[in-house]
Amino acid sequence: QASATEVQIGPMRLTQDPIQVLLIFAKEDSQSDGFWWACDRAGYRCNIARTPESALECFLDKHQEIIVIDHRNSRYFDAEDICRSIRATKPSEHTVILAVVPRTSADEEETSVLPLLNAGFDRQFKENSSITACYNELVQIEHGEVRSQFKLRACNAVFTALDHCQEAIEITSEDHVIQYVNPAFERMMGYHKGELIGKELTELPKSDKNCADLLDNINTFIKKGKEWQGVYYARRKTGDSIQQHVKITPVIGQGGKIRHFVSLKRLHCTNENNKQLYKSHRDEKYTGDNSQSESHSFKCKNRRKDSIDVKSITSQSSDAPNLPTRRYSSMARIHSMTIEAPITKVINIINAAQENSPITVAEALDRVLEILRTTELYSPQLGTKDEDPHTSDLVGGLMTDGLRRLSGNEYVFSKNVNLSHSHLSVPNTINDVPPCTAQLLDNEESWDFNIFELEAVTNKRPLVYLGLKIFARFGVSEFLNCSEATLRAWLQMIEANYHSSNSYHNSTHAADVLHATAFFLRKERVKGSLDHLDEVAALIAATIHDVDHPGRTNSFLCNAGSELAVLYNDTAVLESHHTALAFQLTIKDSKCNIFKNIDRNRYRTLRQAIIDMVLATEMTKHFEHVNKFVNSINKPMAPEETSSHSEGSDCECTANIKNFPDNQTLIKRMMIKCADVANPCRPLELCIEWAGRISEEYFAQTDEEKRQGLPVVMPVFDRNTCSIPKSQISFIDYFITDMFDAWDAFAHLPVLMQHLANNYKHWKTLDELKCKSVRLPSENNN
Repeated sequence: QASATEVQIGPMRLTQDPIQVLLIFAKEDSQSDGFWWACDRAGYRCNIARTPESALECFLDKHQEIIVIDHRNSRYFDAEDICRSIRATKPSEHTVILAVVPRTSADEEETSVLPLLNAGFDRQFKENSSITACYNELVQIEHGEVRSQFKLRACNAVFTALDHCQEAIEITSEDHVIQYVNPAFERMMGYHKGELIGKELTELPKSDKNCADLLDNINTFIKKGKEWQGVYYARRKTGDSIQQHVKITPVIGQGGKIRHFVSLKRLHCTNENNKQLYKSHRDEKYTGDNSQSESHSFKCKNRRKDSIDVKSITSQSSDAPNLPTRRYSSMARIHSMTIEAPITKVINIINAAQENSPITVAEALDRVLEILRTTELYSPQLGTKDEDPHTSDLVGGLMTDGLRRLSGNEYVFSKNVNLSHSHLSVPNTINDVPPCTAQLLDNEESWDFNIFELEAVTNKRPLVYLGLKIFARFGVSEFLNCSEATLRAWLQMIEANYHSSNSYHNSTHAADVLHATAFFLRKERVKGSLDHLDEVAALIAATIHDVDHPGRTNSFLCNAGSELAVLYNDTAVLESHHTALAFQLTIKDSKCNIFKNIDRNRYRTLRQAIIDMVLATEMTKHFEHVNKFVNSINKPMAPEETSSHSEGSDCECTANIKNFPDNQTLIKRMMIKCADVANPCRPLELCIEWAGRISEEYFAQTDEEKRQGLPVVMPVFDRNTCSIPKSQISFIDYFITDMFDAWDAFAHLPVLMQHLANNYKHWKTLDELKCKSVRLPSENNN
């Protein structure tokens, strides 16, 4: 008996069972015996059928790989009819059928094999009862046609995978004739495969949004055997254009030439057509499913790529059993971020190259990746997004130094902004915490803690009270070896130097960021990755990160030529000022110097950590920090995340992070960045209040820019014309989504991500109703 055989097709390894043979002979004779014993010698399993009916029944039961039909005499049955009846069945697609024909004499002319081929036979065998001759024939068939058919049959698994793949896939010939499209492609483009297969790509309507020479450039690239990937506009059957991420790979075939092009396509969802298309796909796919599957379908889509239907999420409790999968859907989106620095693409290419490289090459590439992950190469090349003025203004206002050229090609500098500190506020003495405040603070560990209620009961001094509670819980006084009185005096002094006249950048915002930072520090993976010094540094950084904020952006200060902008060379002006002032105020008065009792080395380490975190809140390096975190923290942890859900896997991950201080730095930066802009992830009522406050601060800046004749940094923030919902949507799309997906994948924050979805839905609804305020007019009247 023959054993199973290992067969390789591309990267796929298969196991082929012993061959089965069906002999169809009406009468037993030396020829049928020759094949029978040949099968025995080869180790094949053999069956014999005497009638057409029993032959078909046996084949449908066993699905033999080789069938031998006696075609020497038509007296008992018609061999060609039997072959046709077998070929009419689905399993025969991968079966080799052999016709045994009479031996011809030397003077007879050789007959054509075409009638046999037309009847469904694969080959003929001239009558020869020698066991060796029969054995040789069967073995040649096994190693030739049967082996090839076995490989082809295995391709059914590949086609099944393609049919269920969520990415749209199209396969064309070297002449760009469509040979295959999967269901995801049909859904994306609106065509049925019958309308596409066999057509040339040139026959399909083209979008007029692509550059004139883009198709020629792509064709030139792939004809050289090179893979092309980029963004491309395609026209759906309905006529609307959609933007796609496309990856085209040439495939070498017959003659060593390119015979196919495989295209993978996914929506690059930055316009309404794409968002609506995603929504319709989801609705088609999940109509009739229960609320849990609807919720899961939502989570597996990117907010940037969806119009956000969260009806199932809003009815689901925050601790529902399927919420842990949220972290893994965030991880999936991390690998398809639409705002991607060039260095990220380089790292992805190197990672892919490592998979099939010799060990020496793979090790060398590891060293390359180490270098790339520790250098300043992560800032993306930014442009406007769909020419949306809200996004353009946000990027211009938050991510540049604000220097705008005026007439005469000279920058404007003036002394209109005076931030002298000769008259800094003197802190008031605060006695024991009042009962109503203490009662509010009982709930401060919850993410849904209402900071505005604390602001109200403390007469706009929430930072001291919340700070005392949080610092005590994290043992800050013990770490710094300072008294509670010193800590209290320090908190009073810091809060006194926040401007309560600012609608947004005041001590309530500082308290909110401190609350978010403390919440993140309690998450298991964050807690396991950081040391006590890191925790103390993070809490102090959150407390001071916007101290003495003037309620104006860096761009405004640079354009106005303020003393601070001149002092800090127009670079990270406010962030540098916040840290410098906080340390100046702390060390100049012993009563509030929380650092006075720690040794020099610990102070230096703590100080550097605090400075690094506060500077990380500066938005010009937003994408650098996010990309570094994704490439150095998320992606290396992804294999452990997907392959191991054991109890100890998180411990291993965090232990590895603790061994690399650079990784701890990336986590601290990401943590304070997320805490600083966590408003869209707060409960809806808190989110709405924050949106109103930041908008008012930007409106006031625009008013002042107009009064002083300065460049208007963010023109859309004109209180008479601005749409607050649009500004929130742009902010979430451009800055929040990718960052919180990455942070959620690391820290596991299902409650925040649920709030983010709900809030995004709120802003989208208002925008669709053309409402420009934070609520509908009817809600404002209630």
